[in-house]
Amino acid sequence: MLKTLLVFLIIFSIIVIIHEYGHLFWAKRAGILVREFSLGMGPKIFAKQAKDGTTYTIRALPMGGYVRLAGLNEEAEVQPGQSMGLTFNNENQVVRINLSESIDINELPVRLDRADLVNDMVVDVYEQGKEELITYSVDKEAEIIERDGTVIRVAPLANRYESASVFNKILTNFGGPLNNFILSIIAFAIVGFLLPGIPTNSNQIGQIVENSPAAHAGLQAGDKITSVNNQSTKNWQELVDRIGNYPKETVRLEIQRNDQVIEKQVQLAENEQGNGSLGITISESTAIKDRLLFGFTATYRTFIMVMSALATLFTRGFDLNMLGGPVAMAQATSTVANKGMIDIIAFLASLSTNLGIVNLLPIPALDGGKIVLNLIELVRGKPISQEKEGLVTMVGVVLVLILMIAVTWNDIMRAFF
Repeated sequence: MLKTLLVFLIIFSIIVIIHEYGHLFWAKRAGILVREFSLGMGPKIFAKQAKDGTTYTIRALPMGGYVRLAGLNEEAEVQPGQSMGLTFNNENQVVRINLSESIDINELPVRLDRADLVNDMVVDVYEQGKEELITYSVDKEAEIIERDGTVIRVAPLANRYESASVFNKILTNFGGPLNNFILSIIAFAIVGFLLPGIPTNSNQIGQIVENSPAAHAGLQAGDKITSVNNQSTKNWQELVDRIGNYPKETVRLEIQRNDQVIEKQVQLAENEQGNGSLGITISESTAIKDRLLFGFTATYRTFIMVMSALATLFTRGFDLNMLGGPVAMAQATSTVANKGMIDIIAFLASLSTNLGIVNLLPIPALDGGKIVLNLIELVRGKPISQEKEGLVTMVGVVLVLILMIAVTWNDIMRAFF
């Protein structure tokens, strides 16, 4: 159990970090202030602010993570009526606003009346024990100490999400899933170099199983089966499909051996699934090019498999059994954790592709939903109001939360009852 938990946390953390870094990278390229890059949820354990204003945090619950972009439906962090401490520079500009309970003795204690940290960059405050309203200008790189002690930077309008071009907004939202696909390609490429050989998916025979129909018929490694009962087989999948249609039946095979074309009548066997079986293995390549390409081909196959499964939800009806949550992921992790490094890396690659696709679904609160809003802005020539966008996002969060609860409950019922 401990090994499974450790492997799960490592895999999940890698995928989340890579995903969120994609958002961070493109946001910074667009000039958007990334206020926080967090690994995990809940109470803060560690925080460190970089020179560019991004605070990197590790939080107590190792489930997920997030990138906090300035202005992206972010609640106003400074509210009227709050007590706070102000720190000034030599020009009497506010350089730090302390909202935490730990007010430093060198800070000026005040009560906020109004704050504009987007356009005018000012705060209207009442000093402690005084009734005179005073206005202080705020430095454009001033810091805010939040209630939990996290230090973030103020975000003038030019550095906020809403000021970025539509193209940069799309890149910022697409950056997370894009990184998931890149991670999948790299991980599968690593698997390609760890495997003894890479399946070629060709119609060429790799090895002949002893005492199999292929062995009895005199087939040889390297033979290419070009047709089964006059049905062409251009690749391994077509060959498997054709053979599978004739359990325990005699089939006519057309074989290319070097420069010769040979025809053979073969009595097939039947495998455990009730399909026809010839007793051959797929050919493999050890070329470096094929090992590298395995990263792309395996990611593509995983992508198509996930998309097909999602399409089935619409064509055959919604079924919770086709979805898996944390419990299903934990079960799958338990299986691969006991197999070895190759299976663990391949599992990470598959999960990364899954996460990339799911996040691109046009559901509010997911990256795909945000991209839909970006496209609407592109068509309208202006963004929808922040109030409406916030409402749409909230609806999406509720729907996703309900779905997660339903999927998790279904996983528990399948696993334990």
